[in-house]
Amino acid sequence: MAYSSLHTHTFFCDGRDDVETMCRAAFGKGLCAVGFSAHGPVFAKTGIKTDWHLPDERLDEYMDEVKAARRRWEGRLRVYLGLELDYIKGLRSAMDRDILSLGLDYIIGSVHYIVPQNGAGPFTVDGPPEEMERGVREGFGGDGEAMMQAYWDALEEMIALGGFDILGHADLVKKNNQDGRWFDTESPSYGGRLSGIARAAGRSGLVVEINTGGLNRGRTRDTYPSTAFLRLLGENQVPVLVSADAHRAEDIAGHYDTARNALLEAAYTGHVLFQGRKNGRALWRSEAL
Repeated sequence: MAYSSLHTHTFFCDGRDDVETMCRAAFGKGLCAVGFSAHGPVFAKTGIKTDWHLPDERLDEYMDEVKAARRRWEGRLRVYLGLELDYIKGLRSAMDRDILSLGLDYIIGSVHYIVPQNGAGPFTVDGPPEEMERGVREGFGGDGEAMMQAYWDALEEMIALGGFDILGHADLVKKNNQDGRWFDTESPSYGGRLSGIARAAGRSGLVVEINTGGLNRGRTRDTYPSTAFLRLLGENQVPVLVSADAHRAEDIAGHYDTARNALLEAAYTGHVLFQGRKNGRALWRSEAL
């Protein structure tokens, strides 16, 4: 049974370890491949300042370092070069020309930011809880349900626009919703959005990651996506990729047993492994669980 991890962060963005340390950890855990997915640069394109995205001026350095690691590990560990790209409505997407020109192995498309329609500034759904509270208050008048709907709207828009290969942590909006603080994940409205995203993912041909990052960092009780969401994805024949979203070497392959159990509970019998690109398309191989 083979596993990889294509969702990996280093100190080029908000990770704690360097590329080589992550490679050694992946090899030590018996992974067949590791892919690096720094949070793609946003400042030059959007004017948004953060301390967790790859700085624009370090993009070339990041790419050179991952390519050097690929050469060092040839024959022992497959090393892939990617980015995790934010979809920020009206500001940033994986279809932007500066990204398409990079020749990456793959792109993870993720929604971290919500852009309120009332003109309030964008805010992230997975930052500190107080940021979420401020964003819901200023952008949605304190209406957590409306914020949740805006998140799913953004995810649907990102899928429709395309340009990426892997859908990242698809139900990230639940991260700061402990004990139903902002919305009810058992409600018909929430379930309806999950069903809609599952259908859209199925039509798109995307791979959806089952991401153990929330478990690794003690922020969630289950994977992204949840088991209920995975069932809907399975009904729509959506292939899944197991990823750790590791920000530390010790989290490479973290909670993969939980991910496997969630997939089995959702009636999946396998997952996929990345095999590179050919003619501009990502290639995948099925692997039994």
